[in-house]
Amino acid sequence: MTALEDRRSPVETTGAATSPGLYTYDLAPIKREGRRWGAYNVFTLWANDVHSLGNYAFAIGLFALGLNVWGILAAFALASVLLFLLLTLSGFMGHKTGVPFPVMSRIAFGIKGARIPAAVRGAVAVTWFGIQTYLASTVLSTLLVAMFPSLARLDTNSLLGQSTLGWITFLALWALQVLIVSYGMQMIRRYMAFAAPTTLITMCALAVWMFVRAGGSISLSAGDPLTGGAMWLQVLQAAALWVVIYGTFVLNFCDFTRSARSRGSIVRGNVIGIPVNMLFFACIVAVLSGAQFKLDGRVITSPTDIVRTVPNMALLAVASLALIALTVAVNLLANFVAPIYTLVDLFPRRLDFRRAGLVSAVLGLVITPWNLYNSPLVVNYFLGGLGALLGPLFGVIMADYWLLRRARVNVPHLYTEDADAEYHYRRGYNPRAVAAFVPSAAIAVVVALVPFFHAAAGFSWFVGAVLAAGLYTLVADRAAPRRDVDGEAIAVTAE
Repeated sequence: MTALEDRRSPVETTGAATSPGLYTYDLAPIKREGRRWGAYNVFTLWANDVHSLGNYAFAIGLFALGLNVWGILAAFALASVLLFLLLTLSGFMGHKTGVPFPVMSRIAFGIKGARIPAAVRGAVAVTWFGIQTYLASTVLSTLLVAMFPSLARLDTNSLLGQSTLGWITFLALWALQVLIVSYGMQMIRRYMAFAAPTTLITMCALAVWMFVRAGGSISLSAGDPLTGGAMWLQVLQAAALWVVIYGTFVLNFCDFTRSARSRGSIVRGNVIGIPVNMLFFACIVAVLSGAQFKLDGRVITSPTDIVRTVPNMALLAVASLALIALTVAVNLLANFVAPIYTLVDLFPRRLDFRRAGLVSAVLGLVITPWNLYNSPLVVNYFLGGLGALLGPLFGVIMADYWLLRRARVNVPHLYTEDADAEYHYRRGYNPRAVAAFVPSAAIAVVVALVPFFHAAAGFSWFVGAVLAAGLYTLVADRAAPRRDVDGEAIAVTAE
């Protein structure tokens, strides 16, 4: 028997045996004893993810759209409160059950229906994994050309949309991430612990340098800032869009908090990592954008625009490598773990964590993400449409767990195909959850993509989540048994 087969051996549970199609080492609940994620590890999730290049581009864009510094701070203050509440509720689910997101979804959608939310979350993540790797590779290419000008000749041709230098840097960072993931979640935890302080120090130093360059003051707005009702509408839209950006994380936060030592570590890590860290992020954005505008009247689009102006080659190299390390950390957290668990759930007899990581990475390569990123139509409609589905999924899962079950979960029954088990529903699908999800998802996608609803597009996640939660609460079977049984009998030791 191979090690992989050994990890999939059926386990006797209370009343039923686990199914090899539902239970593997990677999908099994984690024993409470030996969980290693403390408050600092939860904080590093946000210290890395909040300070991503994409987030900086989004936040600096608010300056260009007419929000002044105080409006930007207000938007992030509101968003951070909402995210703290949503992510804490989601995190508690992971800590209680010890299961990853594809298994968590079985509670509301059924042992087979759970593949619907897992597949949606995985598809979004694979696409963004490729795009983020491409963005990091452009920073590395720029650094290499600055250090070795002769390499510029490798950046003039095109093969499937990428130059030779682009292929080299992309594959190098692609392989680095595959290597890190091959060592499992604990290696990801260690990498985050290293990357978080590096990122914070680098971005803070960059902001201080720009502040000094601008003579110790910054522009509080770009041109004529929005005022009155128009300003507050933009603040609300910006806050909503910031929550939408984290619509993926609020779904699968349990992938990380299943290893948390306690609820307290989740709360403490979230407090420092979300409200405190996000306002710190907003202050850096204000300084970078305001200082650059004061210097030359130009609104930057990304911190890389500033990094390229660093006059000292050694400092340029340090700043560029810090941005690359940051992007890799974000990719591992937001875009690599989710599709890995999804693939293990879809193909439990063939894939484990390491093999699923390689398959996810290959998928992120073959979609040629640079071509997707350079096509606004694809990004807006494909990713926008998929993103709009995340709100309704969140609404169904949270309403089922918190409003109907009151956090009562029969964990062993998440792993059995026994027809009498709680989450078998109808042939493995919960038709009531699907009935709440489908119309809510359709409405959310229409609001997100149809031009007529452009003014409300930023609120599509909330529209879908509230509709789905309300519908599911109305149609759910309230007479069904809801037992609270922990998964320690079938749990595995954390890596």
